[in-house]
Amino acid sequence: MNRPGHMNVSASTATMGLLVSGGLDSSILLAHLLALGRRVRPFYVRSGLIWQVAELRGLRRFLAALPAPTLEELVTLDLPLADVYRNHWSVTGHRVPDADSPDEAVHLPGRNALLVIKAALWCAHHGIEQLALAPLGSSPFADATPAFFDEFESAMNRAMSGPVRIVRPFADYGKRQVMELGREFPLEWTFSCIHPKRGLHCGRCNKCAERRRAFQMIGDHDPTQYAEAERKKGHKEKGERSKEKVESG
Repeated sequence: MNRPGHMNVSASTATMGLLVSGGLDSSILLAHLLALGRRVRPFYVRSGLIWQVAELRGLRRFLAALPAPTLEELVTLDLPLADVYRNHWSVTGHRVPDADSPDEAVHLPGRNALLVIKAALWCAHHGIEQLALAPLGSSPFADATPAFFDEFESAMNRAMSGPVRIVRPFADYGKRQVMELGREFPLEWTFSCIHPKRGLHCGRCNKCAERRRAFQMIGDHDPTQYAEAERKKGHKEKGERSKEKVESG
């Protein structure tokens, strides 16, 4: 796969589908493709996971902050997983992997296969021949490897009315490279948390820790509003008001 900066934009004016989660990687890929002049149809798949209401809200704000004429309307698809995942932390909200957990702890079984097949079917029925995803070359998951996508694409296209090619523009990228690409984009509207509090990033989960590290990698300010920081700020302000009240009394 060519690096994103070397994509042949002028060779095709056809719409490219893109699976977006609202997180840093897929949002940066979306904005980067638009900056390159590509016409993009974003897809979001709702599965009933505990963070998706807040995540989708953030994604809509991110899209609204991208005034690109080649950005097509967001397609939201439903793929409920509560009956399959049942007691999994992604559905129950119990024992959500915290900041000290390894990356493997946030793996969702079958996730990429489920996301791809739903969006690819939509693409096939609407004449879109490419579906992009944003897994990085550093991903530790077996369903984010070149072998998985090659085999899955082959099997998937045997079952559909039209061929859809799975493309992975960030396949040779690490997190730092992706974040460098995203410096000028409205990343404050992206959403990475897997255990939101009052619609905000919790500041304590595995993905919040990864998000903080991502901004640190490029020495950039983290614009994220974390619920943990807001809670501490609120306690501090309350304490200061109480102190002022005592002193004035």
